[in-house]
Amino acid sequence: MDYFPAFLDLDGKPCLVVGGGEVAARKIRLLLAAGADVTVVAPELGESAAALLGDGRIVRLARGYAERDLDGKWLVVSATGNPDVDAGVFRDATARRIFCNAVDRQENCSYITPAIVDRSPVLVAVSSAGTAPVLARRIRAKLEATLPARLGELAALAGRYRRQVLERLPELSRRIRFWERVFDGPAADRALAGEFEAAAAEMESLLTAHDRAERGVAWLTGAGPGDPDLLTLKALNALQSADVIVHDRLVSAEVLALARRDADCIPVGKTPGCRTNSQDSINELLVRLVASGKRVCRLKGGDPFVFGRGGEEAEALEAAGLDYRVIPGITAAAGCAAYAGIPLTHRDAAQSVVFLTAHGKNSIDSLDWPSLARDRQTLAVYMGVRRFPDLMDKLIRHGRPADTPIAIIERGTTSEQRVLRGTLGQLMLLAEAHQVAAPAILLIGEVAARGAAQGDTLAGRPAALIAERVVERRGTAATARTSSIPA
Repeated sequence: MDYFPAFLDLDGKPCLVVGGGEVAARKIRLLLAAGADVTVVAPELGESAAALLGDGRIVRLARGYAERDLDGKWLVVSATGNPDVDAGVFRDATARRIFCNAVDRQENCSYITPAIVDRSPVLVAVSSAGTAPVLARRIRAKLEATLPARLGELAALAGRYRRQVLERLPELSRRIRFWERVFDGPAADRALAGEFEAAAAEMESLLTAHDRAERGVAWLTGAGPGDPDLLTLKALNALQSADVIVHDRLVSAEVLALARRDADCIPVGKTPGCRTNSQDSINELLVRLVASGKRVCRLKGGDPFVFGRGGEEAEALEAAGLDYRVIPGITAAAGCAAYAGIPLTHRDAAQSVVFLTAHGKNSIDSLDWPSLARDRQTLAVYMGVRRFPDLMDKLIRHGRPADTPIAIIERGTTSEQRVLRGTLGQLMLLAEAHQVAAPAILLIGEVAARGAAQGDTLAGRPAALIAERVVERRGTAATARTSSIPA
């Protein structure tokens, strides 16, 4: 974050504008709209600036800028168009610890003015940190077209009820639920249509209903394989509505950043080889939170019902008589394969795909290896890094050719994605040569040789650089060939 976003209370506060041209006039109007008392210093005024002098809050100084003009000011705008003057104003203001903006001169700005959507008391500010103001204005235009004209009146109506809601619903979580139902329901529809008495009646009815305690709920939510752009709309809504986020280790920081700011975040991720955060303890935590009336987003990497143990959590909640919903996510095999340019099925190579986990000795020994070793199918192996030797050995022993193509996708769909390609017989050489670590998914089958020309890029957006590394076996020696594919 290049700038700290804030809305300033300038009502009745003295501010300085240096310059009298059209740009200065725009800044004067903005300051007056915020209630500021404005001093304008300029030898001459343009037509637009001169027309504003009738406002009783403007003081005109018909001369050039002097440092004493900063005395007692809260905020300064320099809009002279003269780089030397603007730099001098900025230097003087900074020495006095007064925030200053030199229009179109980012190096002389201690604050920047965003593009604004005004639905007072609702204000939306859009900033590009001074790098692309035209882009910020285009974003503002899109927001202008989206936000209802009476949005400010709806906010004002809510403001009149704020104290009453605070007194009748002392718990923060219950107040948040009440306001969500106001803004998502008929009360908001009535207010936006100009029917304010009917809107007030709807709010009274909702407030009476909320006097009663509400039941909690758990959303068993798939976060996808890592890229926050792959989050579903339902998952995003759960993140922004939940009182508590209970999340796994592999949920990315970018996804967690989309959660409601005041939500409690509880990490319960399991680390390979460690016995912390057992599934039973996670089940107990979910039951306890939901039973206390909390709205809980149980956030899991990928899909909660694909090797995510979401079924066990659903059973625990159901046994306790508690409400839950399942929000599916993009599972790792689908997301990572797509970002590597590898089709899971292909008419000429694979008519089926099998998802399997190699997590733990029992899962390896209980698999149907003769069936898995058949050709013309894709194997997508989850959580298998530590069991690569067993996987390679059992598949080859049961008839899968050693030259079957494979791809290891490490940290798939993220900016750190790495795709390693080779053959089944080279699996261990490949993993050891490049120190493969979890999270990684292994794809086995003819499809793993496809998509190499466009693989190793982040689908939908460029990556800085994704490297494709292939280990080739020549006799008993292994050599590494590294080729970089720019996105």
